[in-house]
Amino acid sequence: MNASVPLLTARLDNGLSVLVQESHSAPVASFWVWYRVGSRNEHAGITGISHWVEHMLFKGTPTFPRGGADAAVAREGGVFNAMTWYDFTAYFATLPAPRIELAVRIEADRMVNSLFDPHEVAAERTVVISERQGNENDPQFVLSEEVLGASFRVHPYGHPTIGHLCDLQVMDREQLYAHYRTYYTPSNAVAIAVGDFEGAEMLKLIEQHLGPLPGSDGPPPVTDAEPVQKGERRVTVEGEGEVAYLQLLHRAPAARHPDFAAMTVLDAILSGPGGMAVFGGVTTNRSSRLYKALVATELATGVSGSLLPTVDPYVYSLSAVVRQGRSQEQVEAAMVAELDRIVSEPVSGDEMQKALKQARAEIAYSSESVTGLARWLGFSEVVADHTWFERYLARLGSVTAEDVQRVAGEVLSHSRRTVGWYIPEEAA
Repeated sequence: MNASVPLLTARLDNGLSVLVQESHSAPVASFWVWYRVGSRNEHAGITGISHWVEHMLFKGTPTFPRGGADAAVAREGGVFNAMTWYDFTAYFATLPAPRIELAVRIEADRMVNSLFDPHEVAAERTVVISERQGNENDPQFVLSEEVLGASFRVHPYGHPTIGHLCDLQVMDREQLYAHYRTYYTPSNAVAIAVGDFEGAEMLKLIEQHLGPLPGSDGPPPVTDAEPVQKGERRVTVEGEGEVAYLQLLHRAPAARHPDFAAMTVLDAILSGPGGMAVFGGVTTNRSSRLYKALVATELATGVSGSLLPTVDPYVYSLSAVVRQGRSQEQVEAAMVAELDRIVSEPVSGDEMQKALKQARAEIAYSSESVTGLARWLGFSEVVADHTWFERYLARLGSVTAEDVQRVAGEVLSHSRRTVGWYIPEEAA
């Protein structure tokens, strides 16, 4: 972040939170609107609704008919997209800086005027079901869905963002529109602008277009709390293919938790620096402990970790692709041995420094553009607050080897683990 130009923050009368950051490294600007709604806000019967609603906001308003917003951004040489995840739905456009008002107009318009035409709803049902079925062709998606569902018994994090097929087949236009009207409100949104502009003028532009929109009391809170896991859980999935997969899930702290930075370092040591790469970053992991224990020894052809910053406690996931001729028992035993070793033996100073360097690089690479910086600011504001991102590197720097070992002992406990095996049909 450009420390010489302070971040501007505001909260409009209608409840909209606004963050504006000047960045004059290139003549472009990125504008985002983040809504605090994702699969965390869903329950059985409407799983996948947030993702479907995200699609519907590209289907037109009276001002920008279907395809009109996309075409307008493309004419100005910009990019335009959106994404839905557990804790959020976000929309953005990155444009030449003098044209950024177009993005603000589009987001203000579709926050309140999206049509949800019944014919478009029906057509999009086919699209989201096709997307779901495409995911089902990936054994790792199938395994992850089953393992995550076994890991979460109460909290909605156990539902996939894409939704369950049975819900996608029966949800109707009224449910989608009600979800839109409940969650797509200024008081449940964060507007982010980063780029080559004058900050005070950008703030005025946002107030001009988004300030007049009606406020609300906000959506219902998520109160589901996952009970303490009291023993290892195991899942076996049989399916098509020739390759076997293994996945281990462990209870992990939320983004705001003081131990999250230590978890990031732990993950970098175990699986490499890509585990917290929410938006890309460093991906090589050849020097990680699990790569050396599983891939270099030819037990697995690949190993990876995933640590996501989330509003509520989530999971730390470790996955391996079993090499032909090896068994899941062998791979699991070798992986668990490495997890037990980091719990029982102190991490060396050299290993700590390397992990810290890699973790810092991951953040730097994924936030170096105006789009990347806007993305991180919005993401941080949703899962914690914008200072979470601003202070992240400092928190990493304060992590000690003792912190890593202590957190490993808490998180990697056998009794808080869910294990999943994907057995290809030939082996089954």
